[in-house]
Amino acid sequence: MDLGTVIGIVLIMALLLGAMTMGVGVGAYIDIPSVLIVVGGSIGALMISFKPAQMKKFTKVFMKAIKPAEEDVGELIKKLVEFATKARKDGILALEGDVNNEENEFLKKGLSMAIDGSEPDTIRDLLEIDMEQTSTRHKIHASIFNQWAGLAGAMGMIGTLIGLVAMLLNMADPSAIGPSMAVALLTTMYGAMIGNIFGTPIYNILTIRNDEETMLKEMILEGIMSIQSGDAPRVLEAKLLAYLAPADRVSQFE
Repeated sequence: MDLGTVIGIVLIMALLLGAMTMGVGVGAYIDIPSVLIVVGGSIGALMISFKPAQMKKFTKVFMKAIKPAEEDVGELIKKLVEFATKARKDGILALEGDVNNEENEFLKKGLSMAIDGSEPDTIRDLLEIDMEQTSTRHKIHASIFNQWAGLAGAMGMIGTLIGLVAMLLNMADPSAIGPSMAVALLTTMYGAMIGNIFGTPIYNILTIRNDEETMLKEMILEGIMSIQSGDAPRVLEAKLLAYLAPADRVSQFE
């Protein structure tokens, strides 16, 4: 679980609720029509903007921001070095048992093709297509939250305008102006909260997750190519460590 994301959401909500409680109370900030306009309106607009199959993954994608799939990069490099050592000593066919037990589907697919004798260019082309298409899907799913941020803000403004029209129609009653104005402003507040607590932050973290996954797959692809070409384990490790920040580069051969 990504504690940073969870703690961030909880902290924001706690601070906002605390500020509301110290003012006029939380109840004053709750208005059902405003919620319907902002939440219902923005989700309806999202349904127009994206395909039903993409919208079905809304909750699943949100949970990926909270609980992403984790891969120990150090252990991955160690594993690839061990595969390279074994292949260099006993031949690449000796990796067949290891590949059958491999949990990383991308690594399993690439090594399986290498063991089957596929040409290096073929392996690289197929894996790069896999990487590109996976990244494209992730970007589309992340863009749902980015779009939600903008739509929620826009619906908030629409709700405010609706409230202002209602207020202006009741200008003859001065006592109704204050409450009507408060309700009108609540829709803008709801839109800003959705956009800045969930929409934009979730989009940002999902974009980072996609970049990290792409880098990991590039490392795996480089490792597979090195294993197939018979590179020395030390050379393979040097190639993979180059993907990491200097402070994270720990060699097994030192």
